Amino acid sequence: MSPRKTYILKLYVAGNTPNSMRALKTLRNILETEFKGVYALKVIDVLKNPQLAEEDKILATPTLSKILPPPVRRIIGDLSDRERVLIGLDLLYDELTDAGLGSSLMDTLEDADEVPTEP
Repeated sequence: MSPRKTYILKLYVAGNTPNSMRALKTLRNILETEFKGVYALKVIDVLKNPQLAEEDKILATPTLSKILPPPVRRIIGDLSDRERVLIGLDLLYDELTDAGLGSSLMDTLEDADEVPTEP
């Protein structure tokens, strides 16, 4: 796998709803186990700061937005599908490419603005 990059992430939540809390808990678990301190996470409550959600064109919560490294990616949902979250953050990209998965899957992920975590 390539050297670790620094990740800048924003998690948009709507108060203390079960989905928002699940997304935060899951994301913190992923960040602590996979990112080993090479990240900055800002949690934004859209009920308290609706202007931030409007500026960033957030239409649903919870939404995880990866700002850096490029490209910007958004993952909508409670982040319960760990593999999709890691793919959305480009953490599994090299591993999937090395595994010989079809390029169509990778092209789809590269072109997608949003990677949903729920079926």
